[in-house]
Amino acid sequence: MTDNMAGLPAKQPERESTVGPDTTIGSGKTVDTGKTIGGSTGRLMSHDESDKWTLRLQHAVSGFVDGPRESLEEADQVLDEVTARFTDAVTQRRRTLRTSWQTTGDEKADTEQLRLALRDYRELAERLLRI
Repeated sequence: MTDNMAGLPAKQPERESTVGPDTTIGSGKTVDTGKTIGGSTGRLMSHDESDKWTLRLQHAVSGFVDGPRESLEEADQVLDEVTARFTDAVTQRRRTLRTSWQTTGDEKADTEQLRLALRDYRELAERLLRI
């Protein structure tokens, strides 16, 4: 398919990527889809946390010319904090999922609870695989 008479290829639409209940669209804008997973929001980190690290990373990038080593150290620290927080968030989400279907004593989760738990596990795993 061509975009014009010169035979240039048509511009392909930008691929969408989903992150939690927010969807980042090709234009870089974020739209809240309102999707929840297992009764909790699909986001692993709050917007405030994400914004904080984004600003710090932008600061590191913008300071590169004046202090390249300091910029890299700051970027490394931001990545370290983000990965630690991400790991904590996934661990907490997994713990919540586990308690949704594991039972104590004589209680038994019904098939519907088990189905919903399995759906939530699948959705979380698929989200992590898209990262």
